[in-house]
Amino acid sequence: MSRPKVNIISLGCSKNLVDSERVAHMLREAGFDVSHEETPKGAHAVVINTCGFISDAKEESIDTILQACAGKGKARGGVRKVYVMGCLSERYKAELPAEIPEVDAWFGKFEWEKVISTLKSDYADDPSAMEPLARPWDRIITTPSHHAYLKIAEGCNRFCAFCAIPLITGRFKSRPVEEILDEVRTLVSRGVKEFNVIAQDLSAYGHDLYGRSALAELVEKMALTSGVERIRLHYAYPSDFPYDVLPVMARYANVCNYLDIALQHIDDGVLANMRRHITADETRELLARLRREVPGIHIRTTLMVGFPGETDEAFERLMEFVAEQRFERMGAFAYCEEDDTYAAKNLDDNIPEKVKQERLDRLMALQEKIAGEINESTIGRVLPVIIDSEEDDYYVGRTEFDSPEVDPEVLVGKDVALHPGDIVNVRITGSEAFDLIGKVDR
Repeated sequence: MSRPKVNIISLGCSKNLVDSERVAHMLREAGFDVSHEETPKGAHAVVINTCGFISDAKEESIDTILQACAGKGKARGGVRKVYVMGCLSERYKAELPAEIPEVDAWFGKFEWEKVISTLKSDYADDPSAMEPLARPWDRIITTPSHHAYLKIAEGCNRFCAFCAIPLITGRFKSRPVEEILDEVRTLVSRGVKEFNVIAQDLSAYGHDLYGRSALAELVEKMALTSGVERIRLHYAYPSDFPYDVLPVMARYANVCNYLDIALQHIDDGVLANMRRHITADETRELLARLRREVPGIHIRTTLMVGFPGETDEAFERLMEFVAEQRFERMGAFAYCEEDDTYAAKNLDDNIPEKVKQERLDRLMALQEKIAGEINESTIGRVLPVIIDSEEDDYYVGRTEFDSPEVDPEVLVGKDVALHPGDIVNVRITGSEAFDLIGKVDR
């Protein structure tokens, strides 16, 4: 009898993607034929791993669920059952089943074994419980085979006023260093060269297990692991930043001079309302130290406009801050009230949506100008580039300063035959607003 087919659709952030990859591995071990974000002909089921972070993400999750349900039972590729897991169903598991009864089963964010046992009961020849996996962190990589996300912790203890993530994921929980290193060595054996290290709060890594920060120790041990050619750090928190990781970044060539650290704002009043536990002066001292101790570091940050209490003067301070700091990479979004957060319960969301959008447009226009100037300044430089894919007229790659999906790409001419995963020196010959153009330096 043929193996039952399951398609997994992963929505939201890279942390969610890692969860989807682990569920995919568990399904394959349980005897299923698993695909990712496809609709294989004759699929028995689709598992949707949802995002519940902000309103746009929740809307995308709902739309995806409804679209999958609309195709149930239809001939020529229509799925037979739809299962939903992840952040959205974790957060609204009491309300969603009544609102979308077409879904066959709902699961929380971490109820992976229930997902597997339900599908086995519905489809497998042998519905008995699975034996525990020898490597519970194992997964099917869905990114290009030369790079992978590496999730080193789950949850968050910060409870920022605007954020619902701690309500969904629970308290911060680090993975042991040796377990992570085992995963790294396994992924290297499968061809992974680049590791994008992720957690909701890198700054807190290790405190719950070891009573101290262990990020520098982990990164150094990764850097010394044979086959690890790039390590990139994502989602540090500015308060209680682990400064001992900076000498490690500066010392090892395979630790990218890149840090993703969400700052959210610079106005002291807004930062206090956000419950960020840091001041404007402390933020500037942090950034100065990052640039001083890791020369050439590229900083990616995320900022928020329209938070309750953001006056016109506070927003102008944010604009001045961005012009002053000239972040190499920056994203921004307008505040949207999230159920059950401190802000939703205690602060008045009284800034008109039109004002929020105007502020967001101004901020991003400023950043686009800065990013364009930074890109233009690289013309003539030779930079190591990892090749991700091939198009008709060029290869697509990234420098050490660029994370997959969110940062600029390098469009490399086809003067030399290249393959995904190759790391080559590229001379930058031109720039666009968000991309670079170059050719292999010979």
